[in-house]
Amino acid sequence: MKKIILSILVLLLTHANAENNLNFFLSKAVKNNLKLNAERQKVESAKQNKKISRSEFLPSVTISGNQTSTTSTKRVDQGGSTLSDTNLDSESKSISLEQKIFTGFKGVNTFKKTELETKKANLELKKVEQQTILDSANAYFDLIYKYKNEKFNLLNLSLFERQVESDTARLQKGEITLTDLAQSESSLAGANAKLIKAKTELFSSKTNFERVIGERAPNPEILKNDINLELPTSLESSLRISELENLDILIAKLDYEITKKNLNIERARLSPSASINISKTETRDLSSTIDEQDDETVKATITWPIIKGGENVSSIKKSSYEKQRAKLILQDTKNKTSTETSNAWSKYQSSKSVLKATKSQLEAAEIANEGITLEYDAGNSRTTLEVIQSRSLLLNARIDHAKSQRDFITAQFELSMQIGSLSIKTLK
Repeated sequence: MKKIILSILVLLLTHANAENNLNFFLSKAVKNNLKLNAERQKVESAKQNKKISRSEFLPSVTISGNQTSTTSTKRVDQGGSTLSDTNLDSESKSISLEQKIFTGFKGVNTFKKTELETKKANLELKKVEQQTILDSANAYFDLIYKYKNEKFNLLNLSLFERQVESDTARLQKGEITLTDLAQSESSLAGANAKLIKAKTELFSSKTNFERVIGERAPNPEILKNDINLELPTSLESSLRISELENLDILIAKLDYEITKKNLNIERARLSPSASINISKTETRDLSSTIDEQDDETVKATITWPIIKGGENVSSIKKSSYEKQRAKLILQDTKNKTSTETSNAWSKYQSSKSVLKATKSQLEAAEIANEGITLEYDAGNSRTTLEVIQSRSLLLNARIDHAKSQRDFITAQFELSMQIGSLSIKTLK
């Protein structure tokens, strides 16, 4: 009994810990995303196309049968004499087997094309999955940031409320002027306005979280704010990896290969084709003189299209233009990916530097605010305006540092997506 209770407690604690983890919500998003599920159906459809194209290499078997009833009336012979009416019921059954021998390599190229289309569907699924992970991570860390933003503004409002109470008492003692109290009250009103804005942004962030991930937004306070992605150590290595692994480039390469197969298919339409057909037919009550008849037929057919009003030639030219177009798009995709990877790397490096700078800024602002507040409370030469300014700087420093934490993490996700390595398995 004790072991059972212990096991249940372990499971509950494990589940509770999992719900604080980014991987938990990413898994939910990947499972619930409608567009991602639609891409999964597209992959299954592409697999069926592959099976359909394979069937062209296999023989086709056809079974048919018919039954005919013929009644002849008002019959007259050549001498003008009337003949009796007749009634003939006939029955026919046949089985036919046809095997294509050669189709000008049309079947081979069609099959290879469907293989490429299946690979493309898998890559497009992976691309949507990466975008889902990126959007979910942005929603996750934005929720944490907006929660901190509200928390900092709430703390700031509390400080100004106490300051107004303190300044009201000091004014009665003659330690400060009415102007000082007015400045404190004005700052309190401003702090309240910022808090209202922060609450609204947090609500919007929660709504966006639920839309993207498909789960109810949790308490942001319990969410973990750490992540570790394996990223390249230089711009050169990032560019090299993205050229090989970026999904947009890989999809563009497959598009180019597919257009090459389409061109080969159109050319094959001008080539001769050969097939063989074997059939067996059984007929009962064939005529008034023949009761039963069995026929076995072997037929070899060779066709060679010569001209179709220019349709075949125009189709070849059209496929050739599409091939050239796909080649140009591939080169443009490579250039675009190179630029976007460089931008992602630059954003990653700059966000890392900003994070360090805001951390130093926050530490300095905390020290300055503590010192100015102590001197003001001690009745030294510090003015109310200086206290207000130091608290404003501290609030901005806290918010800027929280924002830089979010931006640094999302920049890592964006770079990981550019080099094609973003997946739930790569997250730590």
